[in-house]
Amino acid sequence: MPNNHPDYSPMRGLIPFFTLNMLLEGTHELTSDELDDFFDYYATEVEIVSGFEQQGLSLLTTKKHFREVLPVFRSLFTEATFPEKELAKRKSQKKLTIAIQQEQTGARANQLIRKALFGEMHPFGYISDEAHVDAVNRDAIKGYYATNFCVAPEIFVTGHITDREMQEIENQFNDLPFGEETSTSPSFETFDGKRITDLRPQSLQSSIRLGKILIPKSHSDYNALMVFNTTLGGYFGSRLIKNIREEKGYTYGISGLLGSLRSTDYWMILADVKKGFAEAAIDEVYKEIKLLAEVVLEKEELETVRNYMIGHFLSQFSNPFDLMGRFKKIHLQGLDYTYYEDQLRYIKSFDPSDILRIGKKYFDEESIKEIIVGA
Repeated sequence: MPNNHPDYSPMRGLIPFFTLNMLLEGTHELTSDELDDFFDYYATEVEIVSGFEQQGLSLLTTKKHFREVLPVFRSLFTEATFPEKELAKRKSQKKLTIAIQQEQTGARANQLIRKALFGEMHPFGYISDEAHVDAVNRDAIKGYYATNFCVAPEIFVTGHITDREMQEIENQFNDLPFGEETSTSPSFETFDGKRITDLRPQSLQSSIRLGKILIPKSHSDYNALMVFNTTLGGYFGSRLIKNIREEKGYTYGISGLLGSLRSTDYWMILADVKKGFAEAAIDEVYKEIKLLAEVVLEKEELETVRNYMIGHFLSQFSNPFDLMGRFKKIHLQGLDYTYYEDQLRYIKSFDPSDILRIGKKYFDEESIKEIIVGA
């Protein structure tokens, strides 16, 4: 279900979080303990699915107990009670988490790079504090649950499912009080400057993040971008690992990732480095980006990257749960399985000139935002 609240202020942004995480705290028919006992008895797991753009619940159960479990699972979407006592506990836990994150350089750097890329009023960019948690109340949660929780819901199913089970799902969920998606996420308000620094002289390390908004999966350059990122920092034999970890010894690990939004994707470099080496590590990242944009990959490295990417690609389709996860990723961007067919075909045949082109086109140093948290 989309995170569909029109107001993405930090306090408002916590309402979906608390709503989702309190669904198992009791319904009109069963207390929290009774729900736990019920699902345990039927060898069933119910887990929270929480993201910036999607939220929901997942159900893992046996075929034998499917009909008994499904009605109770369904009740979580309409019958949750959000007890005040449990809410107080959840708020206390959340405030403690926020306090810990403020002290951890890595967690703080993650917050600041999202704020830099998306702006503080975007759901990816806002940063909640303890006062925002204090402002959350049961009435706000119940209001969100009643009007915004089941907005444009989708059900994803995988496993040994027969027509009978599909009919059961339809019978249980076709009368949910669905709402229509009427709002969209606010536009990005990317930080105008180049760098955000949070100096902490007593820290034993520095956390660095580099990032920028890029292109969606539907873009014709996306597969080449994926190869570029993998070569740069996307696997253990990457350029950044060899340089910054193995040669320089600045860090135990550094990685590059491509994150997904409905409308676009974003790129980040993440590393926790030794105290006093943040600037040097960032310089080496830009050095490796420049080399990839100017010097053609040698055949041996190219084939290493290609073989790694083929193996990694195939490993993502090894079981029904992987298949569902892969499908969700493309479905939410309006794509189908031909995306993966094209991607594998590209990985098997890409030319090293593609990496040069992507480096020149997308990785101008001035367009990349920087975060340093620590000493």
